[in-house]
Amino acid sequence: MSAEKTLRLVLGDQLNHQHSWWSDDPKNIVVVMVESKTETGYVDHHIQKVIAFFLSMRNFAEFLVNKGFEVKYIKIDDENNAGSIPDNIQELVRDLDIQKFEYQLPDEYRLDRAIKYLCNELSIETQAYDSEHFLTERKELKEFFEGKKTYLMESFYRMMRKKYNILMDGDEPAQGKWNFDKQNRKSLPKNHQPIEPKLFKKEVSELVEILNDLQIDTIGSLDEGNFIWPVSRKESLELLNFFVDSCLDNFGDYQDAMAEGEWSVYHSRLSFAMNSKMLSPLEVVKAVEKAWHKNSEIPISSVEGFIRQIIGWREYMRGVYWAKMPNYKSLNFFQHKRKLPSWFWDGNTKMNCLKQAIGQSLEYAYAHHIQRLMITGNFALLAGIDPDEVDKWYLGIYIDAIEWVEITNTRGMSQFADGGIVGTKPYVSSANYIDKMSNYCKDCHYSKTKKTGEGACPFNSFFWNFYQNNRDKLEKNPRIGFVYTTLDKMNDEKKAELFDQAEDYLKNINNL
Repeated sequence: MSAEKTLRLVLGDQLNHQHSWWSDDPKNIVVVMVESKTETGYVDHHIQKVIAFFLSMRNFAEFLVNKGFEVKYIKIDDENNAGSIPDNIQELVRDLDIQKFEYQLPDEYRLDRAIKYLCNELSIETQAYDSEHFLTERKELKEFFEGKKTYLMESFYRMMRKKYNILMDGDEPAQGKWNFDKQNRKSLPKNHQPIEPKLFKKEVSELVEILNDLQIDTIGSLDEGNFIWPVSRKESLELLNFFVDSCLDNFGDYQDAMAEGEWSVYHSRLSFAMNSKMLSPLEVVKAVEKAWHKNSEIPISSVEGFIRQIIGWREYMRGVYWAKMPNYKSLNFFQHKRKLPSWFWDGNTKMNCLKQAIGQSLEYAYAHHIQRLMITGNFALLAGIDPDEVDKWYLGIYIDAIEWVEITNTRGMSQFADGGIVGTKPYVSSANYIDKMSNYCKDCHYSKTKKTGEGACPFNSFFWNFYQNNRDKLEKNPRIGFVYTTLDKMNDEKKAELFDQAEDYLKNINNL
């Protein structure tokens, strides 16, 4: 009589080399990994994102084989690929005479429901495991804020610092402050040259050809041989070490800075490596904290600012996702319905800030948080773009975009479509902020100082038009009352000019 076989599923964002599963005796365990058209097709993804996941999955499969596990790796062009992940599992359970199915809890609500449905359909024993990646459990944030009217990230972040003893001096925060964010808002000095980013160039033309042959729709570009992202744990650790050694000391000062031609600045670009779980958040945070203890010249503002993004913001966003889904996906506080302008797909706009941010995103599948929040997101909110449209764009274009982190940042922080669950106010600005934090305005077709008239920057009239149109929803918000005080001091003629200018631009949004 043959021994009972267990089938273990590993999803494309579950590439955790340190998971306890891989310490088990590999005998009688079959691991399945699937490159699925369903996963490439639920939105149009950036071509570099599709390739990054496939290459990372293939490298992880090799790691498992070297550990002695039997791996059924189903490539996107395999003749026996049944399509969806559940369909492939159904076939393997039958063909391999599997007696037990095990999986790690998916991080996307969509896949979580699909796998649970599959388990109900299977006639064998099934068992779910934690992915052993995050520092909080799915429902921990919801329980932390039980009974509170609002979720305040800062209080959650302080709890996390204490819980994991990160940047702590006993019971107090290191150097006496929890948050050094005000020190992290410098623009790049003139003629300042950021460090060249570490790249991992690979020839991927064969995989590109397969995607084209299968007619898998993608967005963005990829120069042959110019795929640059880490797709193994080894490469991910190399990128982490590069960030700690070469970028961390300047990260804080310039984490919000933007400049033409500077797509990386001092950012870590570790988000794909973490979101695919090749790196754990705790090991990243510990590496940064260790570097700070070793080198007193690294500013704590850089260290704390980076750590807050991971153990604060990243964990917080995941907690909001599991606390508020599936309803969160349909929230539209302002009832915005406008279509995304066509130039979001090619970068062909006369607004230089958007041309730079979108062009960079199409070229590298990457933009840093201020480009996402205060350029593309800022425009979409001011212009009244449907959050569904915005979600699809962000989820598709960025290499690190997985719904649990994308939708809470987009529909929450960026578009305020959740009415204030994630952010305490809409994050919008006129041209003034963009000019302060970048050199984008210098060579723009539009004038950053003009609010109305020919060549006026659209952000300027959009800003006031947005607040006027949403006065009933925003006027009582204590963080933005000053906007309405200023608006009320304007004379009627000036206001009419602003609103007319905004409406004219909105009618011609595809030509901006």
